[in-house]
Amino acid sequence: MYPTLLALHSLVRWFVLASLIIAIIRAYRGWLKHQPYTLADERLRWITATIAHIQLLLGITLYFISPIVDYFLHHFKEAVVIRDIRFFGMEHVTMMLTAIILITIGSAKAKRKPTDLEKFKTMAVWFSIALFIIFTSIPWSFSPLISRPNFRSF
Repeated sequence: MYPTLLALHSLVRWFVLASLIIAIIRAYRGWLKHQPYTLADERLRWITATIAHIQLLLGITLYFISPIVDYFLHHFKEAVVIRDIRFFGMEHVTMMLTAIILITIGSAKAKRKPTDLEKFKTMAVWFSIALFIIFTSIPWSFSPLISRPNFRSF
């Protein structure tokens, strides 16, 4: 079960990134060009938040069944100084949870804004901050700090 969830979590990451980038591009374009907030923009906002929440559920499930996290939680004093273990036991989960919270807040605030310009601006700002956090907290294959494959097989 663990390898399958890990591969699925790795795959869904790309959907999160794609939807978030598209939503940010549309939000900045709508904000800066004073475009109308359409049903497509509303659906994209909802889809982006929903995919992020699915990824959160996968991540939380992985957190509780991961052998790395299990080691981190049961050997904290030794594990906290080991970069790979500390990253997955503490840093990754904290930063990603923060990013999902920002996406959720941004989505909820944008939904309730009275004008199209405010909806776009809210999405652009909150989603951009979340994307920055996500980019810095993914264990990219090219990262010198913590490295994992960009694509995992099932």
